Amino acid sequence: MAPSKIKNFFAKKKAEAKLKFGGAGPGRKLNSTTPAPSSSSKPAQRDVYVPPKRSEISAEAKVAAAAALARFEGKDKKEFNTSLAAIRAQVRKELEAEKRAKEETGTGDQPQNAEERHDAEAVEVKKDYAVQGVYFRCPMISEEVLPRKEWKVKIKEFLYEQLALDRGLTACLIIYNCNPKDKAEVCIETLTKCIENIINHPNEEKYKKLRMTNRMFCDKIKVCDGSLEFLHAAGFAEIELDGEPHLIWSEDNIDPDCSLEVLLEALKAAEPIQLELDRNLQVLLPSQVKRTNLPPDFFRISPEELKREQQLRTEAIEQAQILKTKAMREKEELRTINRYRFSLLRVRFPNGVYLQGTFNVYEKLSQVYEFVQSCLMHESAEFSLIAPGGQKVSHGDELEKTLYDLRLVPTMVFNFSYENESKGLADYLKEELMLLIQSF
Repeated sequence: MAPSKIKNFFAKKKAEAKLKFGGAGPGRKLNSTTPAPSSSSKPAQRDVYVPPKRSEISAEAKVAAAAALARFEGKDKKEFNTSLAAIRAQVRKELEAEKRAKEETGTGDQPQNAEERHDAEAVEVKKDYAVQGVYFRCPMISEEVLPRKEWKVKIKEFLYEQLALDRGLTACLIIYNCNPKDKAEVCIETLTKCIENIINHPNEEKYKKLRMTNRMFCDKIKVCDGSLEFLHAAGFAEIELDGEPHLIWSEDNIDPDCSLEVLLEALKAAEPIQLELDRNLQVLLPSQVKRTNLPPDFFRISPEELKREQQLRTEAIEQAQILKTKAMREKEELRTINRYRFSLLRVRFPNGVYLQGTFNVYEKLSQVYEFVQSCLMHESAEFSLIAPGGQKVSHGDELEKTLYDLRLVPTMVFNFSYENESKGLADYLKEELMLLIQSF
């Protein structure tokens, strides 16, 4: 029988731990909070991005190509004209359509009541978003691309489905992934102590009995999803003693192919199932980049808190029309960017087309370059990204800095430029990505 996804998860974590700490210096525990020593060297100084040799197409480009092909499956394929003239013609066509739509809206039926007006306003606000949300992948579970909230539901469903195959290991992941962090940490600490007591004191009967009505048990263990399944896998069985429910441990009750030592290691090594941020790659026409508002998913705070903060900020500006010092401006800038978890970056190409992608604010500038590189028709070409002020954002250590550190939050538009021997190139994005324009 092939190993389950749960066993593969723990095997991978164990292999990563050995690779990371074996032979590279003093070892440390999997659950240690001490940061690993850094062995990265300082990047070489350079003015343009020189892409590394690539053996295969990147994940972002594969996803984009698959999406484009899926959209056009069953339809007649036609060559997409990427000339500037064609783009301008498309822009004029869109603007005329928008104008007609506005005229029709002005003369058409209006919502008759408050609820209809609210719904209409909500639709208009959503239309005005530069992107409809932040999306993620979870390779461990499926190839779907979903918002974080939907993944939380799917992860819980997936883990409970796996209980029949690997109850003990799965229970460890349920505790980590299906409970609030503070409750999960307390539960794990308590369960760890229970199992260690049995391992270290095999002849002490007091450690093999847990009263289920005990306040400590109810507040620290029973309150967490997955805790009872873990105890059952570890050899505890529910028995009534003196009219009260208890959990009694017996070595004979431990799940097959399992042991207390394995479960204890899994409990300490388990961690939340990681989601991978999807770039939500989009290719836009000039008219489509007018939308700049970001949806609530981009913010660290709720829409209500954001609205209240913006109102207070407006009032403060009105009340204090004074010249700001550099320190005051920097403080205000930090307060603004600290609202965001994600950044929406756009790259304008000389042919008028824009490439758009979503990034975590703590991702490095080098990852932005890799994303752009993966979308280019000529992936080995040298290029630069140029900020609105005209400066190239690829000098020296900048590639290793985060978007947060470089203040590329919450949005930024770069200009694309081929460099050195690549300056003569006139093709930019891959053909399969250019097809994405027609889907808007």
